[in-house]
Amino acid sequence: MVDVSELMQVFNDTLGKQHQTRLVRGTDEPLYLPADAHCPYHRIYFAHGFSASALHELAHWCQAGAQRRTQVDYGYWYHPDGRSEQQQAAFEAVEAKPQALEWMLCRACGHPFDVSADNHAIEVDRVAFRRAVLAQVKGYFERGLPERTRALMAVLAQHFGQPMPTMDDFQLREDGRVYTGTDH
Repeated sequence: MVDVSELMQVFNDTLGKQHQTRLVRGTDEPLYLPADAHCPYHRIYFAHGFSASALHELAHWCQAGAQRRTQVDYGYWYHPDGRSEQQQAAFEAVEAKPQALEWMLCRACGHPFDVSADNHAIEVDRVAFRRAVLAQVKGYFERGLPERTRALMAVLAQHFGQPMPTMDDFQLREDGRVYTGTDH
């Protein structure tokens, strides 16, 4: 497990400083706030002090383009837990990309990863969602990683003493669960 305070310091002292952005321990819900008249830097708030939440929010930051980074929560919509099957399908279609980036960031710093379906109201096919996330990972490696993702992966891998992830580091086990690299 990655210590969240260390993760915050690594990001804030490197890419965060470069992009005038800070990773901030939040409370209940994650939130991205762009710089404004009251605060000269952008803030990425993650939930409950959890490393997994911090890495997930960093993935959203890595994905968001320059225009999106000027908007509260990058201008994205979000339906909380309790989505219908149709809303869940829309959520997973959009969320596969940032979760693919999150998986890459997790591998870069040696933190465990599994998809987050973020819905307890209905039965979610987690194996299908994992496959969709893996397909996004493959797509990123084939087309090229977003610049901030590549840079953050390199910083995290170096700091946490991990090799820079390659496509071979991302796979699912036969039962559809995420392969961690330590499975036997």
